[in-house]
Amino acid sequence: MSRFARKIAPFVAAELALARDAELAGDSAAAFSHLERAHVLGQASTYQHVRVHWLMLRWGLRQRQAREVFGQILRLFGAATKTAIGLVPEGNTGGANVSPVRPMPLPEDLAALIRQARS
Repeated sequence: MSRFARKIAPFVAAELALARDAELAGDSAAAFSHLERAHVLGQASTYQHVRVHWLMLRWGLRQRQAREVFGQILRLFGAATKTAIGLVPEGNTGGANVSPVRPMPLPEDLAALIRQARS
């Protein structure tokens, strides 16, 4: 596991815990929002990137959202094969509602955590 992956892991885990809590509270939209934040944080780590897409796939299955399920299957393959060579669009939230190759603005709070993990 890379140094970045180790340093970003607690921040990804925090967003995943918030996603789990939101879903348990019945707020599936908030849960997915936290999964997206976890994706932005972890997408430079193959392990975290694949992990978050797997959790997004499972979320899509629970919500019975076929578009999300199929989108996540494709994104799982991309995350597993492209992350290690740096083919990830910064800031992309990872959901099937956005192109998997579209860079997006980084929220400042997440940008700060990523900078911290890279230092």
